[in-house]
Amino acid sequence: MAVQLSVSARNARLDAIETAIGTSAVLKIFTGSPPANCAAADSGTVLATINLPSDWMAAASGGSKSKSGTWEDLSADNTGAAGHFRVYDSGATTCHIQGTVGTSGTDMTVNSTSFTRGSPSRSIRSP
Repeated sequence: MAVQLSVSARNARLDAIETAIGTSAVLKIFTGSPPANCAAADSGTVLATINLPSDWMAAASGGSKSKSGTWEDLSADNTGAAGHFRVYDSGATTCHIQGTVGTSGTDMTVNSTSFTRGSPSRSIRSP
């Protein structure tokens, strides 16, 4: 049997993750598959670098967490197809969260995985 948590315990755990990463986190979207874990070096080409709002996630509710504010890059860093993302502290030095990127069925959902250097990046629908 898997460990099960109450809604209040899940909410506390989710809010603690945002607290640990801190305000003004940085999101980077890359090509290709994510590295083996957050401690591994970045892989792929950086397509977008987004300085997230100071309060980048809403308070956890019902055992889940939603993004806050606008998560969009006005000028993509490079051209390519998004494959994974990483969330870093405000200095963009320590990866704390990573996952897959796609238009559905992935950890992060975007309007389109196609990025063009210098063009606005795709809006992020869900983290």
